[in-house]
Amino acid sequence: MRNILIVGICGAGKSTLARALARQLGLRHVELDALRHGPRWGVRASFADDVVALTATDGWVADSTAYAEVLPRLWSRADTAIWLELSRGVVLGRVLRRTVRRLLRRETLWAGNRESWRGVLSRRHPVVKVLLDFRTRREQERRMLARFDGTVVRLCTPAQAAAYLAGGRGVGPGHGAEFGGRGDRDGGRGSDVLGGR
Repeated sequence: MRNILIVGICGAGKSTLARALARQLGLRHVELDALRHGPRWGVRASFADDVVALTATDGWVADSTAYAEVLPRLWSRADTAIWLELSRGVVLGRVLRRTVRRLLRRETLWAGNRESWRGVLSRRHPVVKVLLDFRTRREQERRMLARFDGTVVRLCTPAQAAAYLAGGRGVGPGHGAEFGGRGDRDGGRGSDVLGGR
């Protein structure tokens, strides 16, 4: 694993996993939200160029597939995709808790931005995206992963993601493994590591 792309909807835990993996593996964490968001939630003019520069050499973990202008670059450079295929209930609970915490604490986010009550009602807010776009986004992820030539790691529960971080990840292209078993609460789906297709 030299270049890792974390796949999943808002609230799946992409940034948290990317930070932890980058630290454990000695790779760069490419935080796409930090690169993209400028003041007043505008898009930085340098966003695409910054992503190209940070992924030009091997050794990175990128934490989003939400931004179309950089997707071809990320998918073409990645050798591993980790799919956080968590349930709608899990991700909705996470984005709701995160949003309330940010609002109440007036947390400063990227480029000095803060969550606002008006922003929560926006079509672009993560809570709204999870409520309205969950199925569509899941299908998009499936299609992207079906075309991907590298290794796909599929994690379906927070427990599987934690176990993966705790050391069940010694896999690379051409290796197969299974984590978490079939009897978990997510409908019996285990997490899979699938070699290149």
